[in-house]
Amino acid sequence: MARYSILIDIAKCNGCYNCFLACRDEYYGNDYLPYSAAQPLNGQFWMQVKEIERGVYPKPKVSYIPTPCMHCETAPCMIAAQDGAVYRRDDGIVMIDPQKAHGQKGIVNACPYRVIYWNEDTQIPQKCTMCAHRLDEGETLPRCVESCPTGALVFGDLDDPQSEIARLSAQVQTESLHPEFKTGASVQYVGIPRRFVTGEIVFSDNESECAPNVKVKLTGEGQDRETVTDIFGDFEFEGLDKNGTYVVSVEADGYEPVEIEFTMLSDINFGEIELDPK
Repeated sequence: MARYSILIDIAKCNGCYNCFLACRDEYYGNDYLPYSAAQPLNGQFWMQVKEIERGVYPKPKVSYIPTPCMHCETAPCMIAAQDGAVYRRDDGIVMIDPQKAHGQKGIVNACPYRVIYWNEDTQIPQKCTMCAHRLDEGETLPRCVESCPTGALVFGDLDDPQSEIARLSAQVQTESLHPEFKTGASVQYVGIPRRFVTGEIVFSDNESECAPNVKVKLTGEGQDRETVTDIFGDFEFEGLDKNGTYVVSVEADGYEPVEIEFTMLSDINFGEIELDPK
């Protein structure tokens, strides 16, 4: 039996919202009983696209995180449901029975990811079904994955070693959106945004010129990474731990080295770091 999952590569998502729109097109006003009841016009986002702003001017960043139901192995919504109103299929897809779940608002509140929604008109909880009705009809992809123009969403059977998702999962380090929830989320991510540090190297005796190819090293929290400045004298280290303590070391021939120790309370832009001649 298949074990379906979605792998989401944050670096490839450009925030086009095609996944959200395709989901709305599939489910708004359309009943697919017994899989799902129609999605209402307002208030539900079975595929959220969360916009994360990082950094500060003049070097900000924006990342987009598509967020469907995680189809958890230890699903809190299943624990909260009564009379089997929430169940997991043999292929791993977690479903809400729209008839059995009537009146069970506690299913909504049980989800730590906040991706289950309450339909006030029909008095039922609703969420992403991974397009189970389409898969059972022979389609190979959920609508959200089918509509993604950048390949940020990959769907398939993790138990099929020939599938794209199985091959990618073996090649890259995947992670859950919120591992602290400990739900065994089936939907996995690559490149979830973390802290980053950046700066610009300048020579104090020649401030009008950029300082390219200057060696910059970062250590701390198990990290030992090295880069060189670009043609504008800029450098950057991405993927740092929140509240982690690090040291940035800068070295250039003919100049005094510089070391800066810092804690990642937020993203950091050092601005200009001056190197003095020896």
